[in-house]
Amino acid sequence: MIILGIDPGSRYCGYGLLELDGRRISGAGCDVVDLTAQKELPARLDLLFNAIDGVLEEFKPDVAVVESMFFHKHIRSVFTLGHARGVILLTLARHGVPIVEYSPREVKKAVVGNGNASKEQMRYMVNQLLKLKTPPKRDDAYDALGLALCHHHRIKFQK
Repeated sequence: MIILGIDPGSRYCGYGLLELDGRRISGAGCDVVDLTAQKELPARLDLLFNAIDGVLEEFKPDVAVVESMFFHKHIRSVFTLGHARGVILLTLARHGVPIVEYSPREVKKAVVGNGNASKEQMRYMVNQLLKLKTPPKRDDAYDALGLALCHHHRIKFQK
């Protein structure tokens, strides 16, 4: 089973893949889609669509985990993030990939054991759990792997 975690963003969008083989779990890869080369939102959304579409074509995940919306003090950022999430959800739907959503707090609780965990704590735990050979350069990729780990923990305990 392959779980794709996606940390949506309108400037940087992280994605991480976990491969489950019986009781063994491994990080199959992660990266960040850098959308900052495009200034206009429609062009960034087009770039995001093409990047996520390419990831789906290459890895063919069984399920995708997307971070849910959370309150932010800058309302414009929320709307822009909503556009990016919409593109991601549409791309996943077009590929027929089931979608699960978790809040940032749920992810931190599942991975670190504390819903108020810091970025540093998330990075540390993701590295410890997955024993990454080449750690990601941006927190967005760590967050995406954290989303995939959160879902792995949920399905593991549901069985």
